[in-house]
Amino acid sequence: MTNIDKTGTFSLGTRTVKRLGYGAMQLAGPGVFGPPKDRDAALAVLREAVALGVDHIDTSDFYGPHVTNQIIREALKPYPDDLTIVTKIGARRGEDASWLPAYSAQALTQAVHDNLRNLGLDVLDVVNLRIMLKVDGPAEGSIEEPLTALVELQRKGLVRHIGLSNVTAAQVAEARAITPIVCVQNMYNIAHRQDDALIDDLARDGIAYVPFFPLGGFTPLQSSTLSAVASRLDATPMQVALAWLLRRSPNVLLIPGTSSVAHLQENLAAAELELPDEVLALLDEVAA
Repeated sequence: MTNIDKTGTFSLGTRTVKRLGYGAMQLAGPGVFGPPKDRDAALAVLREAVALGVDHIDTSDFYGPHVTNQIIREALKPYPDDLTIVTKIGARRGEDASWLPAYSAQALTQAVHDNLRNLGLDVLDVVNLRIMLKVDGPAEGSIEEPLTALVELQRKGLVRHIGLSNVTAAQVAEARAITPIVCVQNMYNIAHRQDDALIDDLARDGIAYVPFFPLGGFTPLQSSTLSAVASRLDATPMQVALAWLLRRSPNVLLIPGTSSVAHLQENLAAAELELPDEVLALLDEVAA
């Protein structure tokens, strides 16, 4: 059985989690919209993740919408005491499955209550404010107004800790001047390394960095170097990509997603993959 304890742990506010977790995005239907084709399979993946030691699950009520959180509740409630569920707000889904900003204080309040209801919780451990100035990546602009609304929900006792998603380094600095930030969730992987400096800055201050699309997301990673290293280590390219992220910095927390138990087990096995220094040097060239 895979031992994900080998990855070590890192703090998320007052919580401590293993560095290899699970992202629930793929439990919804195609395009993260509507119900999954196989609900029983989705339930099985969540239960297997927890059985294998996962104690950090990333989700959002706009996955589906509502679908993913309802599946998490059905699969895992009553939740293990050591399970940390991280959700995000700041977006909504259009009827055509589009991703739309939902920034107003009213929309953020509704989103927090939707997450609480569908997860079956009284308080949310960590809520990431997803910034939607640009859907497909960070864009500069003040985030003070929506962040202040989220801080008010925290003050009311509905949210324990606040994180950020899809943000620039300047927005992280702006946010940290307003309230403590426990994590930043941006797109980052072995081939897309625009946040290298930000990761190092956050590490110095004990703040978690949670890369989404660690395996490329809707466009899976493809690299001859990755494939060659995987062959050499008797691993899959995706396992190598995850192992590289775990070596990148101790504050990196991984949340690879899947709707397959077999693929889940394969992802978690990356915890036991050792990358020699000369292999790391080769992999560092993939982004170039």
